[in-house]
Amino acid sequence: MGQKGFVMATKSPNPVDRHVGSRVRMRRMLIGMSQEKLGEALGITFQQIQKYEKGTNRIGASRLHQLAQVLGVPVDFFYEGAPLAQSAPGFAEEPASTYVADFLTTAEGLELMKAFVRVKDARIRRRLVELVRTLAGESEDESGA
Repeated sequence: MGQKGFVMATKSPNPVDRHVGSRVRMRRMLIGMSQEKLGEALGITFQQIQKYEKGTNRIGASRLHQLAQVLGVPVDFFYEGAPLAQSAPGFAEEPASTYVADFLTTAEGLELMKAFVRVKDARIRRRLVELVRTLAGESEDESGA
């Protein structure tokens, strides 16, 4: 309970804050940097990095600029694929699906992507895609390929 008997409402993270945080996490993992190392580079704790990556703490403009420098990306990298602001019904396009970005923010997705891009033979890459489709129970007709 909060002050004077009121229950404190827990506020869920803003979708853009969550998106920016997930992009920080994806880039950090892609370059193989720990939360501790990133925190050291920024002069903050790894717990703060965790909060940024979850979107529970907002990242200020100067901190985002610092993150971009440390992670070696332009600032707009963090906003790529961000959810669109809500507008009047019928006046905006549907937001693009974020399933690829969501997948790449997982340890498995990142590991799979890193291994896949190291496969140089196009035939082997195609066979890997077919294997994953088979394991997932999807035919080529269903995938649109």
